[in-house]
Amino acid sequence: MANRQTAGFGLVPVGTVGSTPSTQGQGKYFIDAAYDKNLYQNSAVQSKVGYIKTGQAAITNKTIGVLNGIFYNAATTLKPTFSNHYAQPITPANSEDITAFVHDNPLQLFIGVLDAAAAQADFGRTVGVTVDDGNGNVGNSSTGTSTATLTDATIHDTNNAFRLLRSAEDPENDENAANRSVIVCQNLNQYLTNAVTWQ
Repeated sequence: MANRQTAGFGLVPVGTVGSTPSTQGQGKYFIDAAYDKNLYQNSAVQSKVGYIKTGQAAITNKTIGVLNGIFYNAATTLKPTFSNHYAQPITPANSEDITAFVHDNPLQLFIGVLDAAAAQADFGRTVGVTVDDGNGNVGNSSTGTSTATLTDATIHDTNNAFRLLRSAEDPENDENAANRSVIVCQNLNQYLTNAVTWQ
């Protein structure tokens, strides 16, 4: 039987490691004005040189979490503007930076779509998220949400950005078919990785 889900939706927060309460809290960061990559809701992001950037340029990117939306003052109308994604380039009024809201709990669990059927022995190993095309384009420009999947072909013991924990509790999950829902956590979180390069 095929899974009902036929495409990815990025990474959606669903709980925390250890089954502790998840507040779905988010931190406020900045995106540099006129940043030249798209960032979609539910896409992995990282912090470099003080700013939020795509965390999907490579499957081994270190990340701080998942984007949930942005806020800025529009240059043309000067009105406060909220969006669930960053459609590059945005230069706010007075060339201010854009505020980014990120699900940044290092112990956050996420639900995602695995693009192929993983063997049971692959759980506990690491997976990457769809690598963007160089412009951050792994999303739907109409809805503003990510279309990224977790990539089964790149499963590795240690190297990738997210750790594959378990199958999601979805009664319609066909665990032997592509596009099954799975639970992951960050494997290369910038807050917890001592070897991180922030620049």
